[in-house]
Amino acid sequence: MPADGRTRVVVVGSGWRFLSGISYYTCRLSNALAERYEVGAILMRQLLPTRLYPGRGRVGQRLNQLAYDREVHVFDGVDWWGVPSLVNAVRWLRSFRPEVLVLQWWTGTVLHSYLVLCLAARRLGIRVVVEFHEVQDTGEAQHLLAAWYTRKLIKPLLRRTDGVIVHSAFDRVSVRTTYDLAGVPDEIALHGPFDHRTTELPLRVADGRVRLLFFGTIRPYKGLEDLVEAFGKLPSHYTLTVVGETWEGWTMPADMIAESPAAARITFVNRYVADSEVDGFFADADVVVLPYRRSSASGPLHIAMSHGLPVVVTAVGGLVEAASEYTGTTFVAAGSPSALADAVLSATEKAGRRHTDPSSWEKSVAAFTRLFARMGVAVTSSSAVTSSSAVSSSPQEAVITASSNQTVPVFSPDLR
Repeated sequence: MPADGRTRVVVVGSGWRFLSGISYYTCRLSNALAERYEVGAILMRQLLPTRLYPGRGRVGQRLNQLAYDREVHVFDGVDWWGVPSLVNAVRWLRSFRPEVLVLQWWTGTVLHSYLVLCLAARRLGIRVVVEFHEVQDTGEAQHLLAAWYTRKLIKPLLRRTDGVIVHSAFDRVSVRTTYDLAGVPDEIALHGPFDHRTTELPLRVADGRVRLLFFGTIRPYKGLEDLVEAFGKLPSHYTLTVVGETWEGWTMPADMIAESPAAARITFVNRYVADSEVDGFFADADVVVLPYRRSSASGPLHIAMSHGLPVVVTAVGGLVEAASEYTGTTFVAAGSPSALADAVLSATEKAGRRHTDPSSWEKSVAAFTRLFARMGVAVTSSSAVTSSSAVSSSPQEAVITASSNQTVPVFSPDLR
């Protein structure tokens, strides 16, 4: 334990080279934990051969503005082939000697590296926490070999896990249904805000148009095709901007946009945009529409809430818990373009004013603190946790629904 008495925690997750929502989440969580703990971060640098990555054309480009706090000790990073990076990471872990190792779980590509880090941690007497963002990446799950590999080799990792973090009650059920975690304590840490890009922007001057925004990677479970169809049912003073990089060869939405009778009112930015551009797209929007067929967490949802914008979101998975306390939310059933069009019309009444984002990283840190205590980790008090209610607050109760086309894996995060 460091001289100032703080417990040491190391977070392991995606680095900046293969930029994704998990990269941002790993950084935001590390910075938030550093308000209370002595924090280190081990970054997964080269996740897999670049040619196999859906966003291969931007690998290594500096698109992010977010950075790790100077108080966070960063090891960057671990490459998928392991030598010498993984050996060096174990040495770094041994030198830092945390009480807790927190593994961000979102893809099977990191599994072999996580197993090595987990084994090293247990030999050093370090407790291991797995934070689940999903059971398995939806793209990986379509490949039988990748799905089999992950389901088999994650078992020895979970047998050595001391605690689990999930983002919602829906996720808790999904994880415990999928994996044998009997006797392993868990806590729900609602996703913290993605407000690192947000600047105080004036409300857009009304000009008679209603601007809709879809933001995030374009994948089969995102439901963008439902939005494109729904948009064709809206009055002519509505416009739609779609901003996102196509993954998994999912070109149906792009084809539908090109063929839509309302194509002249649709702007399609088909790439992964830099942080410096994000504010502009949200500042120019009246309503954000996220028509997911399934989801565990959504970075675009949290960006929208950070900007105070009305959001139309499907009532699936963990999104209910994430958005139910936000006054700008309009929930809608998944997979129904007609219902989506009606929800957009309803949400338009909420435009023109800022809504308050109810999420906070302090609540996330409080959930980790509760879990550490249940695991038997000695946690000292800190002035960084400013209220006892933040530590003792319980996760909100919510009715969780899923679309009728729900398939394995049962939840997926859209963090960008």
